[in-house]
Amino acid sequence: MRSVAAAVLALSLLACRPYDNYAPLADQGGLLSAARFARLGKEQAELVAIGRSLAAWRMTADSTAMYEQASRAACFARRLPDVVTVDADPLGARLTVRFKSGWRAAAIPIDDGVEPGATPGLPELLPAPSSCS
Repeated sequence: MRSVAAAVLALSLLACRPYDNYAPLADQGGLLSAARFARLGKEQAELVAIGRSLAAWRMTADSTAMYEQASRAACFARRLPDVVTVDADPLGARLTVRFKSGWRAAAIPIDDGVEPGATPGLPELLPAPSSCS
């Protein structure tokens, strides 16, 4: 009876998949390219820049580094003129951004090698808020 329980326990441990949100989330396969999406409008360009900032400041996979990555990207997002609020989800590797127009969107990591500030159509950045030091 014990050997059956041990075998079931071993199989259940092997059946658990790793909890890696970043890789499937950052995979841009099958989506409109970031450069093309940024050309759709000013807020779209800002969302792409925020996504690029999430990918640009990726560190290690530990929770402290994930918090730092989300904090840096949120500070970058707050420098954009049309962003009203930014809600960070460090463990989920995403930010929820609300714009002045009322549009609310999730910014996911966009790892296409382009610097966030080099996104075409991006307005001039505002000074960093005092909460971002």
